[in-house]
Amino acid sequence: MTIPVRIAVAGAGLIGKRHIEEVDASGSAELAAIVDPGPAGLGLANKHSVAPYRSLAELFRCDKPDGVILATPNQMHVDGGLECVAAGIPVIVEKPVGDSVEGATRLVEAGERAGVPVLTGHHRNYSPIMAKAREIVRGGRLGPIVAVTGTALFHKPDEYFEVGDGWRREPGGGPILLNLIHEVNNLQSLVGAIVRVQAVTSNRTRGFAVEDTAAMVFCFASGALGTFLLSDTAGSARSWEQTSRENTDYATYPDEDCYHIAGTTGSLSVPTMRMKVFVEKRSWYEPFEVSTESLERSDPLANQVAHFAAVIRGEARPICSGRDGLKTLRVVEAVVASARTGQPVDLSD
Repeated sequence: MTIPVRIAVAGAGLIGKRHIEEVDASGSAELAAIVDPGPAGLGLANKHSVAPYRSLAELFRCDKPDGVILATPNQMHVDGGLECVAAGIPVIVEKPVGDSVEGATRLVEAGERAGVPVLTGHHRNYSPIMAKAREIVRGGRLGPIVAVTGTALFHKPDEYFEVGDGWRREPGGGPILLNLIHEVNNLQSLVGAIVRVQAVTSNRTRGFAVEDTAAMVFCFASGALGTFLLSDTAGSARSWEQTSRENTDYATYPDEDCYHIAGTTGSLSVPTMRMKVFVEKRSWYEPFEVSTESLERSDPLANQVAHFAAVIRGEARPICSGRDGLKTLRVVEAVVASARTGQPVDLSD
């Protein structure tokens, strides 16, 4: 029987609590400690009967867990990740892997030099929906991919913008940096690297200083082209949260899709997993073979913990590495730059 790996969680906020719950419930890992300087960390440590620490430095002086999940505020991701690498401890860094491309690059390169696994916490990578979609695309069932369309259209309630000092109304608090990063990671996981971006944004609906709607064109290294529509003020349910049924906090609509991937011989809609594939002759006059791929649903966050444990034991390579997270961050920064200048942005590999 495999001995569970010991994982510490740094950060006692909303996502930190979810990670703590999943580690504590996991059969492949056990909760080693909780790191947080505030009273919430102490309360959670007492609840789960583990040691509390105020900092990673304090944790590493007293203990050496097998792995760390870093769920601290974004601006602390790089420094916290570097502390884990220096201690030789594998780490999952919650998305984004850094609050800037420069900082994230330092962290990723440090992990690679030291041979310490650095993963990015894009938990959708561990979704069975995404796993099945990757299997279909990479298996060639759609032929070479030529186009992809995506949407993240949803409506955030007014109270969402009242948090703290209203930072979500200011630049950096909008759906590009908070929501699009998940979508870019999904699209690159499915279709490959994005090498060119053009974007336009609008804040006309709410009138805040930050965007509420954005439209993007993506060019992929493979030659495929993609479009994406994003809005947090749309009366629509075409978003991952409301179509995937993986988070029951949201109202869900299982008949809707948020991605459509088209190859030369067929297409796949996600997450309904509806496929249309040519049987013989490829022509719009010819009927498709229509099917729906079956899924065995499971919790992506729980799957992420199990995968992290396998990486720590040397049984698996990261599904979403720090470098994958860096590539995602670079695309999102390019979207911001393109929207600001009105010009396309090229991304070198």
